Amino acid sequence: MSSNVQRRGVIRAGAGVTLASLVGGVARKARAEGLSGATGKFDDSTVIQIARRLANAEYHPPGQSLPKALDNLTFDQYRGIAYRPDRALWAGDNLAFDVEFFPRGFLYRPRIEIYEVRDGQAGVVPYSPDLFTYADPALRVTDDLGFAGVRLRTAINTPGVMEEFCVFLGASYFRAVAKGQDYGLSARGFANGTGDPKGEEFALFRAFWLEKPQPGVQSIVVHALLDSPAVTGAFRFTIRPGDNTVFDVQTTLFPRTKIEQSGIAPLTGMFYFDVNDHNHVDDWRPAAHDSEALQMWTGADLQLYRPLRNPLDLQFSTFSDVSPRGFGLMQRRRAFHDFEDLALHYEKRPSLWIEPIGDWGAGWVDLVEIPTPNEVNDNIVSFWRPKEPLRAGQEYHFTYRMYWGWDAPFPTPLARIGATRIGSVVDNNDARFFAIDFMGTPFEHLPKDTHFHVTPKTSAGKIQNVVVEPNPEINGVRTTFEFVPGDAKVADLSATLETDAGPISEQWLYRWTP
Repeated sequence: MSSNVQRRGVIRAGAGVTLASLVGGVARKARAEGLSGATGKFDDSTVIQIARRLANAEYHPPGQSLPKALDNLTFDQYRGIAYRPDRALWAGDNLAFDVEFFPRGFLYRPRIEIYEVRDGQAGVVPYSPDLFTYADPALRVTDDLGFAGVRLRTAINTPGVMEEFCVFLGASYFRAVAKGQDYGLSARGFANGTGDPKGEEFALFRAFWLEKPQPGVQSIVVHALLDSPAVTGAFRFTIRPGDNTVFDVQTTLFPRTKIEQSGIAPLTGMFYFDVNDHNHVDDWRPAAHDSEALQMWTGADLQLYRPLRNPLDLQFSTFSDVSPRGFGLMQRRRAFHDFEDLALHYEKRPSLWIEPIGDWGAGWVDLVEIPTPNEVNDNIVSFWRPKEPLRAGQEYHFTYRMYWGWDAPFPTPLARIGATRIGSVVDNNDARFFAIDFMGTPFEHLPKDTHFHVTPKTSAGKIQNVVVEPNPEINGVRTTFEFVPGDAKVADLSATLETDAGPISEQWLYRWTP
């Protein structure tokens, strides 16, 4: 893995860890008081009780002070402190999982409390500087520093070879991979004010409880305590790695204040450029992104597909829904030649699909697209925003399933978007040329003489010269058209492939800006 990828993963996970810290004895006192009840008898209600108690008290962040030797680590210095695999939690216990921990320093200053749960009893995972190796021996200090985060390992690719497949590190960020994949996009526990000009608050997973699995069990349970000035929360993750790595997530949230812009099941990724958006990027590769589109399955049983962009100005899109079936940031292009990058292998990055469990009611799937000058920065965020604000003193429950894998976890009888390509129009500098490929299941059984048609729509400007033709290279159909924006500064476009019997594809959506 290149240092550029590692740096982006580190910066991503730590983005937003900007809450003010308490130091010295005050911080230790706040930590001890805030997490009373963290050890001893433990069950599924323990973290909920701690979160409820914290919500009724003044917010105190965990300590962030570090010894002078570690106070201003560079990225390379931080990367040079490595956990010793032979000291992993449960190493040698012949279990399907073991756990390593991250040191504090660089962007990861808060002390995150780590507990192990055995036979219904929770105890502290002890810290020692001897758990790590140091590229620079001067960085080994004997203070009781504690940990910054958690790394889960299993034999996901090769029997008997333990490999990292999931990380919780920085704010409430976490990420995972399925078999054969490389890290890409991340998830978060909660979002608050994403895209708001007034700024965003980043909640923190300040403590984890790791349930020791039984021999032969292929899942691991992790509990996490969320905390911020605006909200506390209890999370229970049941994690099953494999061809799809699946998280069953149970959350209970306790707002300290009224939260108007809450984000449930937030996803965070990177889109730098692709064939639909290459205008202001001078790069030798055909594409560079963790995710290429937001995909949605609405409560009204519509399947929507919205290619992502790296806009010149921040774009905030909302998609109203009631009882959504699911949504996700997806990476459909899976060939090396789609990216041509020997180091970064974007074709191996996971898609992440969110499946709500139960009725989430009315709200919006929000999409925030932030301009980025490079592929180091995460610039894409999507989440579910409930219609009603979360109110102080109330208790909210959200349950959902996360699928980290190669595609959406459900088959569809509909044709799917294979690619969106955009370019100039010869002899008309005021127009943009769109080419959309449809491929998939319908073309396996429809007669060769089927009449296909597309009627693209736009919220501004006009569409002209629509063409629909077979694309034998993908056993599908291509539609092309010209879009003339006129004086429009933004336009929302849509298109669906139809036969004479009606629609046969997911609905293509697109946000155009100059």
